[in-house]
Amino acid sequence: MKKSITCRGIDIPKINENIIHTYTPKAGDIALFEVLSIGKHDSIQSSTGHNCYLFEGDLFMGAFGSRYATEQFEGYVPSQPTLELDILGKGGVIGLMHSMHYAFKDIGTTRVRLIGFATNDEGEVINTKYYHKPRKTFAKALKPANAEIILSLGCSMDSGKTTTAGFLSRALSTKGKTVAYIKMTGTHYTKDRQFVEDCGASLSLDFGNAGFPSTYMIEIEELMDLYQFLLDEAAVINPDYIVVEIADGILQRETEMLLRYAPFVETIDNVIFSAVDSLSALYGIDGLTKYGLPPFAVCGLFTASPLLHKEVEARTSLPVLNLKDLENLDLNLLSSKKQFAH
Repeated sequence: MKKSITCRGIDIPKINENIIHTYTPKAGDIALFEVLSIGKHDSIQSSTGHNCYLFEGDLFMGAFGSRYATEQFEGYVPSQPTLELDILGKGGVIGLMHSMHYAFKDIGTTRVRLIGFATNDEGEVINTKYYHKPRKTFAKALKPANAEIILSLGCSMDSGKTTTAGFLSRALSTKGKTVAYIKMTGTHYTKDRQFVEDCGASLSLDFGNAGFPSTYMIEIEELMDLYQFLLDEAAVINPDYIVVEIADGILQRETEMLLRYAPFVETIDNVIFSAVDSLSALYGIDGLTKYGLPPFAVCGLFTASPLLHKEVEARTSLPVLNLKDLENLDLNLLSSKKQFAH
């Protein structure tokens, strides 16, 4: 039996096959699945972090979760007992696909069949969220002492948020600063946090550290408690800076909730924004300014094009930074330590 990264730290459990027709899963519930057919995901990230290939008939442990991915799949935890399901994310996140990007119309999802739910000695279904970890309650504006929080936002999936966070972390670390990176939202897969750690972050965390297979469709209170958990985890290295990345674009559900939530906004010292083209860059600057979160710089995928770079530079007074600029960042851009108000 193969085990996905979403089930990391969980011993081989008992498998209850008797409740598959009666039990409605919740996000984070662990189960055993059989691969029926291979689609987009011909592999999952295993519990040890390596690429684990799948074949028809394979058995693996995964966790139920929803996914928002504009370049891949939209999917949800089923609202009733369901036997045939889809792999929604490479981390082993399972649900029902609702829509997909046109690029996958001829490939589709990897389809799986529910074999049984993972249960503990008391017969309860094991859930990954805060498994053997204490849930924290968000305390307004509580963050590690002297740490400044830089928020990495973007216009969409694949706009350059993680690359921006990585090169920003590299710039800070090469100047002698201790940096922690937090990927606060998304669907669990550790590639992003590993990239930022390789760039120079002293500690790299994501929502998976708290056992969340995904953050899609959770409510603001649970999201803020997760934020507190991750801030407390980051505090162990006494960071000078915490780079917090929020997945997808500023119009995405959880991102928009956070940007409209004053207790979250009040923890932020600086914002950097990534965009795919000139129009999204300018819209993002305008939108974030209206939220009371004006970015100190704009960057992202569009800066790979000199023409798009010039279009944005001609229409904003903000620094427009490519990767080389980010790597050699002048820390004076951060020295104002903005105090954002909702």
